Amino acid sequence: MKELLLSIVILFLLLTVACDEKVVQQGDRGYHVKVGDMVENIEFNLIDGSTLSMDDLKGKVVVLQFTASWCSVCRKEMPFLEKEVWQEFKDDDFILIGVDLDEPLDKVQTFIEKMQTTYPVALDPGGEIYYKFAYENSGVTRNVVIGKDGRIAYLTRLFEREEFDKMKLKINELVGSTN
Repeated sequence: MKELLLSIVILFLLLTVACDEKVVQQGDRGYHVKVGDMVENIEFNLIDGSTLSMDDLKGKVVVLQFTASWCSVCRKEMPFLEKEVWQEFKDDDFILIGVDLDEPLDKVQTFIEKMQTTYPVALDPGGEIYYKFAYENSGVTRNVVIGKDGRIAYLTRLFEREEFDKMKLKINELVGSTN
């Protein structure tokens, strides 16, 4: 009887852990969202003092670029995002928003000036936006591509040229689509 009870307790614990949303699944690259998920309405407080929301951006392709001034990989990626994504698609139904993880306005402004990026950048105090997509301590460098329908269409992690090029192809495909 004790063995049966112990087996039931162990099974219960295993099922509890398996159903815990915060358990990082191998291969998910620190995301707890996936391609196809609908993105909720998020409000972005931009460093120029204006605000945007996902509801405001309906019908546009949106790329959220998570970044921070202390992130060396982010710094490496940002010139490519500026030149090959923002400058390429900004006149289409498209927006790229940098989302700076948990840094004060003055630090973010200095960072953006130094990086010479012209795409909009939002503050993310406490990581409120970041943690809607990724797990804590899973690394900041990532891009979330959201289609005109509000669903996640592509996810990147770190800066790898092959993945970056695939992201650009996906953006081009989405910008050209009429959904």
